[in-house]
Formats: sequence, C-alpha cells, structure tokens
Amino acid sequence: MRLYELFIIAVSLSMDAFAVSVCKGLSTGRPKVTHCLICGGWFGAFQALMPFLGWLLGVRFQGMIVSVDHWVAFVLLGVIGSNMVRESRGGEADELDASFSPGAMLPLAVATSIDALAVGVTFAFLKVPIAPAVLFIGATTFVLSAAGVKVGALFGIRFKSRAELAGGLILIGMGIKILLEHTLLS
Repeated sequence: MRLYELFIIAVSLSMDAFAVSVCKGLSTGRPKVTHCLICGGWFGAFQALMPFLGWLLGVRFQGMIVSVDHWVAFVLLGVIGSNMVRESRGGEADELDASFSPGAMLPLAVATSIDALAVGVTFAFLKVPIAPAVLFIGATTFVLSAAGVKVGALFGIRFKSRAELAGGLILIGMGIKILLEHTLLS
C-alpha cells in the first residue's frame, strides 16, 4: 500500500472522530487547548489500537481466505463506507455533553473506531506493514480530532454530516480500487 493510499484511509477513518470532535467543540463553546488534546488523544489512540487488533485477527485467519481476500476487503470497506454515508444522511444531531472525562470520552472513542477494526483486518490480507500504518492513522486522527474541537466551536454542526459523507465515499472508493486491482491484475 502506498503512502498516499494510507493517508486517504487514515483521513477517511478519522471522519467519525472529527465529526464527534466538532460536536464536542460546539457543546463546549470556548474550548481550551487541553480539550483539543484530550479529544485528539482519545480518538487518535483508539484509531491506532483498533486496526492493530483487526490486523491480529486478520493474520490469524489469513491462510483460510487468502484466495478471496480482495473480496473481503471490498465488502468490509464498502459496508463501512455505506454506513458512514447513511449516517451522514440521517439528519439527526447527536447530543453530546461538554464533558471531557474518561467516562464520557471512552465510549465515544470506541464507537468512532469500530470501523478501523475492520480496516485492520483488510491490512492483514493486503500485507500492509502494521506498525507504521497504525501510527500514521493514530497521528492523523489526533490532528483532525484536535482541530475538530476548534472547528466545532467556530462553525458548528454543519460540517459533521459532510465529514461523514466524504469519509464514507472515500472508503467505498478504496474498496472498489482494491477489488479492481486484484481482479484485473490477477
């Protein structure tokens, strides 16, 4: 996997965390630097952890499904992307409180990183070097989430659905690209 492809996946995976960070910034009103660092830290850490866990699962079962790995990647990325597109069209505004406590942040970090678990499985099938990939995804999510808190305070909720829509479409596109590369080049 090339660096620009990893960057695209990292940004796409970060869109849920960015959208939640925007909402946190909106609910806070005037966020401090510590609010940005807390959001970035929680979301970045979980966006790095989940693909690693998915990769561990994928490596374990890779031998069983190596002949259809590109289809698995296509389906997983397609489902994740479609789900993000559907959520962006939902129209409902998520109600988030202004708390940055571990009790408030942990469920949000887990919820926004579940899709990264499935992407980690595809990394195992594609033989992506996992350490640099998860560090890159975590760092990208950290930066976008920290910025999202400020964006939320400045611009409000209108970017949430656009971020989810863009992230979903990009993941669907990456799934199609993987499928085409493996079926046309095989």
